[in-house]
Amino acid sequence: MKVYQENKGSVNGSIGIINSELLYEKARYGLMELSMSLGIEVMRMMFEEDVEQYAGPKGKHRTEGRTGYRHGTEKTTVVMGGKKIRVDRPRVRAMDGSGELPLETLSVFQSEDPLNRAIMSRLLSGVSTRKYSRTVDGDASDTICTSKSEVSRRFIEGMDTLMQEFFTRRLAQDYPVMIIDGLELGGMTIIAAMGIDSDGKKRILGIAEGGSENSVVVKGLLEDLINRGLDASRPRLYILDGGKALHKAVMDTFGKEALIQRCQVHKKRNVLSYLPKSEQANISVAMTMAYREFEYEVAKDKLIGIKNNLEHRYPKAASSLMEGFEETLTVHRLKIPGLLRETLCSTNPMESANSACRGIIRRVSNFKDGEMALRHAAAGFITAEHGFNRVRGYKQLGVLIAMLANQETDTLETGTA
Repeated sequence: MKVYQENKGSVNGSIGIINSELLYEKARYGLMELSMSLGIEVMRMMFEEDVEQYAGPKGKHRTEGRTGYRHGTEKTTVVMGGKKIRVDRPRVRAMDGSGELPLETLSVFQSEDPLNRAIMSRLLSGVSTRKYSRTVDGDASDTICTSKSEVSRRFIEGMDTLMQEFFTRRLAQDYPVMIIDGLELGGMTIIAAMGIDSDGKKRILGIAEGGSENSVVVKGLLEDLINRGLDASRPRLYILDGGKALHKAVMDTFGKEALIQRCQVHKKRNVLSYLPKSEQANISVAMTMAYREFEYEVAKDKLIGIKNNLEHRYPKAASSLMEGFEETLTVHRLKIPGLLRETLCSTNPMESANSACRGIIRRVSNFKDGEMALRHAAAGFITAEHGFNRVRGYKQLGVLIAMLANQETDTLETGTA
C-alpha cells in the first residue's frame, strides 16, 4: 500500500504505466492486497483530474482558463476495506485568493457509510469490538477507526439508525396471519410480532420491551402496529403460546375480528409437565395423532378421549388439556389443509426467528437497560429477516384467506371468552 503512495510518478498517466514490478510485489501478498493498492493508485489519479480542472495539466504554465493553482499536499483520511487509511491529497488554492478549492472526488472516498456498514455487518456476524481490527484487510499499521471504543460507538449509532427505520416503517401489506411471542434478553422480555402475508413471506412487524409478557406492553405494541398501517378491522388468525396477557391484549385490541390459534406444541408441553415420565411418551403420541386429524370433530373426540383417560389419575393434566381447548383447534375449524396447517398450528415460525435473533447477538450477555436490549433485538431481527423463507404450505394461503372472509366469527369464538 505504501509503495503506491510513495510512487508519485505514476499519477500523471493511465493505469497502464504503473510499474509492473510494483504490481508483482503486491500480488505476492494476494489479490486483495493488489486490489487495494490499485484502488489507492486510481484514487490518486482521480484526485489529479480534479486538480487539473482548476489548475490545468501539471508542468504547463498557462494562466488562461485557470481558476486555481497547486499548493502542495496534506494528509487526510479515506474509507477503505472497513477502516480509514491515511493518504496524501493535493491542495489547490483559488487564483483570486479566496481560499482552498474542494476536490469533488475526495468527498466520495470520505463517505463513512461503507465503513459503518462494514462494522455493522461484521459485529452482527459475531466479531467482537476488540477483534474487529483483525478482520480488516491490508496493512493495519496506518489505519484509523478500528479501536474497540470507535467501533463500539459506530455500532451503536448504526443500530440506532436501524432501530429508527424498524420502528417507523409502514405496514401497507395485508397480513392474514400474525404470530406473537416473547424473547428473554438479559432479564428483559422482548415481545415480537411476526406477520405472514398472502404470499407466505414472513416479516417482523414490531417489537416492544417490558419486564414480562404483560398485556399493557402487548397492547402498546399492537397499537403501534395499527398506527403504522396495520388494518385492525381485517379478520386475522393470531397464533399465541397460551399466555393470558397475550390473549387479553389481542382480544381487547381487535375484538371479534381476532381468531386465536393456541400453540399446540406449548399445549402438549404443558400437559406433559403434569405427568410422570412413564406416561409422557404415550400421551405425547396420542395428542400428536389427534392434532394431525383433518376433521375438527374427529380431532376433538380423540382429545376428549385423552382427557377422560387422564381425568381421574392425573386431574391437573386433564385440566391443562381442556384449558383453551377450542382455541387449539382453530386451524381445524378453518379447514386449513396440509403443510400450512402444520405451520400455523404452533408458534414455531416465531420461535425460529427468536433463535436466529439470539444467534446474531449471542456475544452480548449483559444488557444494562431495556433500551440496549431493544436496540440489539431490533438489529438481530432485521438481520434475521434477510434469511427468512416463505412458510411451508404458502400456496394454500388462499384457503385460509377465503375462510377468514366467509366464516361466521361467533362460531369460531366458541370457548374463547
